[in-house]
Amino acid sequence: MEENSTNPNENRLSEENSQQNNEGLNFDNRIDLGELKKAVSDIRSELAKVIIGQENFVELLIVSLLVDGHVLIEGVPGIAKTITAKLFAKTLKTDFSRIQFTPDLMPSDILGTSIFNVKTSEFEFKKGPIFSNIVLIDEINRAPAKTQAAMFETMEERQVTMDGTTYPMDAPFMVLATQNPIEQEGTYALPEAQLDRFLFKIKVAYPSVEEEVRIIQTHHQRKGTDPRTQIKDVLTPSQLSDFRSKIQDIVVEEKIVKYIADIISKTRNHPHLYLGGSPRASIATLNAAKAFAAINGRDFVIPEDIKRALVPVLNHRVILTPEREMEGMTTESVIGMITESVEIPR
Repeated sequence: MEENSTNPNENRLSEENSQQNNEGLNFDNRIDLGELKKAVSDIRSELAKVIIGQENFVELLIVSLLVDGHVLIEGVPGIAKTITAKLFAKTLKTDFSRIQFTPDLMPSDILGTSIFNVKTSEFEFKKGPIFSNIVLIDEINRAPAKTQAAMFETMEERQVTMDGTTYPMDAPFMVLATQNPIEQEGTYALPEAQLDRFLFKIKVAYPSVEEEVRIIQTHHQRKGTDPRTQIKDVLTPSQLSDFRSKIQDIVVEEKIVKYIADIISKTRNHPHLYLGGSPRASIATLNAAKAFAAINGRDFVIPEDIKRALVPVLNHRVILTPEREMEGMTTESVIGMITESVEIPR
């Protein structure tokens, strides 16, 4: 009887510990994600000093950085697309450059050009503004096809080939590109091949009334101070490299991989879609899901991480049929329909 009287507490503690392990609250024996979570929290805190709301936007930027992906940012003018991208770059101890795309922009204006050196009687390559760590391209759809094509190699292979010589980009290298979906005069549609090189397409919406009130108040209280002076750098390239390595070690079960493949495969034969996702979309979903798991303190991917990644990954990779587009249907709604139709792995 005495022995049994002490067992209930021991059993209760054992059950609680088991429950904690099952819920993924104890990762001491696997990947240590403490520093990564702190760095993510610090970036969010720094941006919150200036940027009101836009939590989803900021989170997707962080995830893209952690998995070495480029981002296409779409939204109407005046909703802080450019300033958020600038301040995000300011939180990193890296170089930053901004390129304003215009219809008369040439590839050499971005990549660089060879200049004749009189002293050495040889041509020397003068690097263009693309040679930086974080590159903000404003209004990317303003440049013609020839200039857009010059970005293909740089974005995919992280290098520039000029006059038979290859110049690698310094790590990290991330492109943040903005575009306005409303004003189409004087713009050029981005080639599908270039769109596919962006990890995410982030659609930035108007703030709520409450958020707009805070935006106005914050601007008034700042009294003309440059917001960039309020942001501190919190992440070094070496730390980022370490975090990226840890994300590669995030556990992904076979049933999760099958879940991704089933969803992307359905986009290719869905009656509402003219173009579905490629295997690159599947890989992008996997990489993003691993980062979502990591920033939430988990060293394994769950179906919710996949769902979180699908819309920004597929937004620019799938195309609605003309009939559905005329009906006002959106890619987000179709992606949601497809996701709901695929059984969640247990």
